[in-house]
Amino acid sequence: MTTTNQRAKVSAFVICFNEQNNIRRCLESLRWCDEIVIVDSGSTDNTLSICREFTDRVFSRAWPGHREQKRYALSLCTHEWILNIDADEVIDDELRSAIQLALQNDDSAGVNGYYLNRVVFHLGKWWRKGGWYPEYRLRFCRRSVTTWGGLDPHEKACVTGPTKRLPGEIQHFSYPDLSGQVHSLNRLSSAAAKAMWADGQRTSFIKIFTRPIARFVKFYFLRKGFLEGFEGFVVAILEAYYAFLKYVKVWEIERANTNVQS
Repeated sequence: MTTTNQRAKVSAFVICFNEQNNIRRCLESLRWCDEIVIVDSGSTDNTLSICREFTDRVFSRAWPGHREQKRYALSLCTHEWILNIDADEVIDDELRSAIQLALQNDDSAGVNGYYLNRVVFHLGKWWRKGGWYPEYRLRFCRRSVTTWGGLDPHEKACVTGPTKRLPGEIQHFSYPDLSGQVHSLNRLSSAAAKAMWADGQRTSFIKIFTRPIARFVKFYFLRKGFLEGFEGFVVAILEAYYAFLKYVKVWEIERANTNVQS
């Protein structure tokens, strides 16, 4: 049993690539963890030197995709409780305190995983009125009952047993500017299209036409992105653009495979 002066230990893991502008902020928020595991996929900037200031558990591995990289990082953790944070994310003080309290009570709580709320900082503001918010991710859980699933780039932790939510936020510094967002959406849509094709999913004119519209409606109206003002409109348009890219890239893969077979 843990006491008020003791708590279960936790391993935090981070996957990264050329994140010198974000990684220090991320790791500073994880200093209280008992172990920090870094899996880097070939950074050519100062990412690795910054990481080694915080931990000696730094590993390099060629990029196999989001899901497989996080599966590998999970396998390197040595403590029962694991906390997954991306390199452009930060644990705020309220969430840190909530996690520490959960670790103190882990013998009696009967919970195997916790959903953590994420808030995005973009275009000079925190997005707490709609569109991207609230966004709960299963990021803090018991290693023995956790596997990593989902389709790239939208990997996710899959936990067997009871789960709950914790107060506080993961602060997500998602994009440096609009150009960075467009670059990221192009990269992520390519990964998503390849994963969808490998999963047997196919596209059509109807999907290419309707899915972007549906995503705009979801972000701007259903999730009340309009409350964020003109920025909410811009983001909803870019989310629709992401959906268009994703489905048209599946069509591109299908077209390429058809030409090879003919």
